[in-house]
Amino acid sequence: MTDNNNRLTEDNVLEKPMSRRDMLRLTGAGGAGLLLGAAGVSGLMGAFGGKAAKPAAASADASTIIDFYGEHQAGIVTPAPDFLLFAAFDLTVTDKEDVRKLFQAWTTAAAALAKGQMLGESNDNENLPPSDTGEAAGLSPSRTTITFGVGASFFDSRFGFASKRPEALVDLPAFGGDELQEEWTGGDIGVQVNADDMQVAFHALRSLARIARGKAVLRWTQEGFQRTAKADPAGSTPRNLMGFKDGTANPDVKDSVKMNKILWAQAEDGAPWMAGGTYMVARRIRIRVEVWDRSTLGDQEATFGRHRDSGAPLGSKNEFDKVDLAKLGEDGKPLIPVNSHVALARGDGSIEILRRGYSYSSGMDKRTGQLDAGLMFVGFNRDPRKQFIPMQTKLGKSDTLNEYIVHTGSAMFACFPGVKQGGYIGETLFQA
Repeated sequence: MTDNNNRLTEDNVLEKPMSRRDMLRLTGAGGAGLLLGAAGVSGLMGAFGGKAAKPAAASADASTIIDFYGEHQAGIVTPAPDFLLFAAFDLTVTDKEDVRKLFQAWTTAAAALAKGQMLGESNDNENLPPSDTGEAAGLSPSRTTITFGVGASFFDSRFGFASKRPEALVDLPAFGGDELQEEWTGGDIGVQVNADDMQVAFHALRSLARIARGKAVLRWTQEGFQRTAKADPAGSTPRNLMGFKDGTANPDVKDSVKMNKILWAQAEDGAPWMAGGTYMVARRIRIRVEVWDRSTLGDQEATFGRHRDSGAPLGSKNEFDKVDLAKLGEDGKPLIPVNSHVALARGDGSIEILRRGYSYSSGMDKRTGQLDAGLMFVGFNRDPRKQFIPMQTKLGKSDTLNEYIVHTGSAMFACFPGVKQGGYIGETLFQA
């Protein structure tokens, strides 16, 4: 049976297998997001709380498992795995309880995925779709982390949460260098998936999209990568596609006092349900690699304010040497140019954020014949009004790096506190 729009109804999909003809008709009806969810929430997780089947790998090394449950969500201060798959979802329901059930189902799935387990009750019935899509079967958990947040649009009039919107979850202003495209911007829900294997990461996101069928659809996604642990066993600071080390100045995540100051939201910030959470900023930054590749090494280093090979601040020898903006050269000018990226990002040192940057390559821009490649920036901070926004405003106005980059996507999400075993993501908000 089909509905009035000639689309397979959810009940019909769950009750009988989808034929190849039905799949083609569904795709033709513009249901790409629905196709990801052919099994539906009920069919996959069993009324939003099904059991996970046997582990995908017979014996997973404990070092490849990052527990989903904890005081804070994984994927923030945990060491960054090799790959990123970032996604934004838009909700298609208006009932608060539907959102709660989705979050509960996602929690069950995320906890299982982090352990490398297959989803749902395994079955060998040839007349039913498999409960798990199967592409991660036999693969290790690969340090999978899944981090959830909600955007400003989540707090409109649909679910009765308008009064619960944190004051810090503002709409980001227009910054210098922005050429935002709608297909990379916004979203009701933001999901950051990280793993040491891209197939494992894809399986995780695909599973979340499948569970969300009938309640949420994908708005946009972006893959990202950095050097793998196998390529760099020493675990040095990753380099971006400009050849410079990226993340040298990150704060020490083991300093709990500092993390409470710059990263974790506190109850006294005005939204008690956010205590232990943080604010995640996602920016898709395209690099004009062809222009960058024609610039001299001297210009490149002056642009960043660091030496390319060592990562050291200009005038210093080691990567982690203090950035001294007052140090002068023989010509009496600052060794680190005042409009360099490091000088503006660091400022007087009073503003810090935690960043997790990944490179991306999305093939060729057919309009220009140039590479569509750059940086998928993901940053976390306790209050973007006092941290990310003033920092990016300054960078947008004066950073010499702007000659080589353009910001094509942007979104911000309030990341929930961590989840206790038996709880679910967003539980503090629903109980507020």
